[in-house]
Amino acid sequence: MSTQQTTAPAPQQSSPTLRRAAGTAYFPIAFIARFPFAMMVVGTLTLVVAARDSIALGGMNAAAVGLGAAIVGPLLGAAADRIGQRTVILAAGIANSLALLAIAAVAFSSLPDAFVLLTGFLVGATSPQIGPFSRSRLVQLILTRLPAGRRARSLNATMGYESAADETAFVFGPIVVGLLATTMSPAAPMIGAAVLTLLFVTAFALHPTARISVPSADEPVAQAPARELATLGVLVVVAGALGVGLFFGTVLTSLTAFLSDSGRGDSAGLVYGVMGVGSTILALSISLFPERFRLRARWLVFSALMLASMIAFSLAGGLGGVIAAMAVAGIGIGPTIVTLYSLAAERSPQGRSATVMSMLGSATIVGQSAASALTGAVAEQDGSQASMWMPVGAAGLVVLAALVNAVGCRDGATPSAAGDDLPQGTPLLAEQADPR
Repeated sequence: MSTQQTTAPAPQQSSPTLRRAAGTAYFPIAFIARFPFAMMVVGTLTLVVAARDSIALGGMNAAAVGLGAAIVGPLLGAAADRIGQRTVILAAGIANSLALLAIAAVAFSSLPDAFVLLTGFLVGATSPQIGPFSRSRLVQLILTRLPAGRRARSLNATMGYESAADETAFVFGPIVVGLLATTMSPAAPMIGAAVLTLLFVTAFALHPTARISVPSADEPVAQAPARELATLGVLVVVAGALGVGLFFGTVLTSLTAFLSDSGRGDSAGLVYGVMGVGSTILALSISLFPERFRLRARWLVFSALMLASMIAFSLAGGLGGVIAAMAVAGIGIGPTIVTLYSLAAERSPQGRSATVMSMLGSATIVGQSAASALTGAVAEQDGSQASMWMPVGAAGLVVLAALVNAVGCRDGATPSAAGDDLPQGTPLLAEQADPR
């Protein structure tokens, strides 16, 4: 007599999601950890102007912050690619907290101006660029933990979310600076940024997702030669990010000058925030764009919209026209940022994704720093109306980079076994693609 043995079917596991792979706590931690980086330029500018009573020195200090970020930022990315993110972010976060506290003290001390500029440089040099590192982590998670059929949509949606998070931080970071400086003291934004860095940047470094980029003895680091970072495909995207940074700096500074002329300078943050509304909505909706709307076309279309809105901004005679121009600018800037980072992920040489992402982050901050200083000088010397033409030049650089990209570069990376299901033009880390 035989006994028929029946085996109960195993319960079907639900398909993994990016939120589950990263952990629910990851996203709020990574979002708040971006704010110190977004507060640096405006915060140090406000601090130095109040402490030293010199707009010129404040502008020079903002430029020093950007110079530090531009020189050291890509090196931090390269170190993260080599030894993993955790050690790099922890070291940078602690050093940055100390630098932020130091500049708050040095600005109000009797030390020469050179010490203020040196401390500003250290603030920029030690800044942990959470946005680029977060993108690198999440894309790696998508390509290693999610089902192949869902990677393309998840990658597009993730790039949209990350760009919206960056945009929100860059829009509301200066507002936080203004609130702290006016309600407490000019040093309060730097102290607040130091506390946020110590708490949330450290939490970001210690989060379990940091382990995915740590090289192991079984799988040593395989990196493309550093010269591949200097290809046209990478450099043109960095140039676009520089233009975006210039755009942020020129718009905020010229807008502040324009509103100050009419006694409404304290509302600059609110008017500037109008741009963030459309930008965030469009960035989050990027995954809904049809596949045939290629990355090179998106960059051209939305950067042209940025340029048109800034021409309208410079010609606006009143507050209503300025607000309308800011609303249109938001529709252009959000998708442009998403596209730039999508192309950066797609074109990153093998083993150097964090480096490329950091290059874009550094270019953005150095553009914002330089533009804030230059636009402030133009506003002081030639008036706010002259300064309102500065964003036209910044948007023009983004359009020029888009044209070079359209003519000299191609969309899409060559698919590999890990990503052969992805359509051409989908963001793809070079670790999973042919690095040609």
